[in-house]
Amino acid sequence: MEVSEAIKNRHSCRAFLDKPVKQEIILQILEIARFAPSGVNTQPWQVSVVSGSIKQKIGEAIIREREAGVPENPDYHYYPTEWREPYKTRRKACGLALYSSIQIALEEKEKRKAAWYRNYFFFGAPVGLLFFLDKDLEKGSWVDMGMFIQNVMLAARGLGLETCPQAAMAEYPDIVRGLLQIPSEKALLCGMALGYEDLNHPINQYRTTREPINSFTRFFDDDHRSI
Repeated sequence: MEVSEAIKNRHSCRAFLDKPVKQEIILQILEIARFAPSGVNTQPWQVSVVSGSIKQKIGEAIIREREAGVPENPDYHYYPTEWREPYKTRRKACGLALYSSIQIALEEKEKRKAAWYRNYFFFGAPVGLLFFLDKDLEKGSWVDMGMFIQNVMLAARGLGLETCPQAAMAEYPDIVRGLLQIPSEKALLCGMALGYEDLNHPINQYRTTREPINSFTRFFDDDHRSI
């Protein structure tokens, strides 16, 4: 698969086949991803691979906390506290496309909650990845993590698998760290579902749009700026 094709056709897969992913394939993906750039070659990424009963326990434990009304306690804030344009409109369009694909209306709160809770089980994928880095590292290392995570997704596509990066898996990091016996000094950045796509599931049919180049790019030269 060409790199450009892998990038342009990648999407967040939310329904997977009941087909196991061999450990050697996971290792192949990480072998490729580890060549991501990082500032002064710090390579801050740390990955926990979960499957089977431990993956199930993570989902069950998070849902118990949510149902008990325990507030989220992420290691960082992914989204803004107040949404403004153009991000507010893009967010609404994304949510509408997702729930429309599985025919869940805005007022169907229980169905929406059930759909959301699938996040915590990695959308039924056979494998979940959890990305950690040391809490005392600065923002540059978080940028490095983003490049590593993108490598994971592209490498997976090249090997015939699909992924869904998940900020939701970092909402209750203490639960995840506790179950995996990971020290509190490690920040949980996000999770990722990994597996073989169910091409027939309606939730995998919708796509989000991207802004045109001229909406986010400016060129500068010696004399003037052009768009």
